[in-house]
Amino acid sequence: MSEVLSALGALRRPRLLIRAARHGMTEYSRERTLTRLIDVEITLAPEAAVRKLMHAEAQVESDRQNGDGAYSIARHIELLIAIMAEARLLVGRARESDPA
Repeated sequence: MSEVLSALGALRRPRLLIRAARHGMTEYSRERTLTRLIDVEITLAPEAAVRKLMHAEAQVESDRQNGDGAYSIARHIELLIAIMAEARLLVGRARESDPA
């Protein structure tokens, strides 16, 4: 899990994208979003979901940086929302399992 959280901490994206994603987290629905964005079952563990989401987001980020005409800012923000929400779920579960 620490690898995933370290990778998340190293993400550097434009402030506007991050702000939009933070705003959108209130409407995040795991059931609706994961199957649509990365075509996985909702029973997927948060850590595995974050890994897949980060891979998909890296591809979209590459499109953004390269000025690809197929780049979708809406998809990029949706991926960032999902990454943030799944990371929050991952940290919450880790805290629950930690007896300290």
